Amino acid sequence: MIQPKRFTPENSAIILIDHQVGTMQLIKNLPLDRVIRHTLVLAKVASKLGIPTILTSSQEDRFQGPLLPELQNILPVEFERRIKRQGIVNAWEQADFADAIRNTGRTHLIMAGATTDVCLVFPTISAVQEGFHVQAVMDASGSPFDQSEELAQRRMADAGVVLTTTNTLLAELAHDWSSEAGTRIMEMLMKDVLGPVMAKP
Repeated sequence: MIQPKRFTPENSAIILIDHQVGTMQLIKNLPLDRVIRHTLVLAKVASKLGIPTILTSSQEDRFQGPLLPELQNILPVEFERRIKRQGIVNAWEQADFADAIRNTGRTHLIMAGATTDVCLVFPTISAVQEGFHVQAVMDASGSPFDQSEELAQRRMADAGVVLTTTNTLLAELAHDWSSEAGTRIMEMLMKDVLGPVMAKP
């Protein structure tokens, strides 16, 4: 199997699916504060490195609620242009969502979603089937049940989606810690990803 070339700020786009204040409450397999923190780290990386980012939400007027308000502060333009879905489960099947991703011109997609077992699993597989290289960030995503999370991860991996975590992804994007991008990423990594871990006794 030919492996895709490294994910870089120049060939990647970040896709955040349904990180809504109500939907996030369904995440039980990981601490919710960690998932939120890592989701916002992805948004910050996108903002600081100029990585195209697509946000989407589902039925904001129902229990799912609005997107995390912090996303609006970090990515105000992308927040305003978010793709609002009225009920389609697989976001890829909504034409303006898939078209927005295609229009970035990027071939490598960094995707996260709440929840993994419903919101993320289907569009990641659809993207791979269309020919994109996809990494799913598992600690910026989560599910209500351990079993549904496990099976969704297995299904994505079997379809060719690469499963990753925030710190691994950031290291891949940085490539060289001494570079300008690497220095910026290291600051975010230490503050928002590793910092809370190091602070624990």
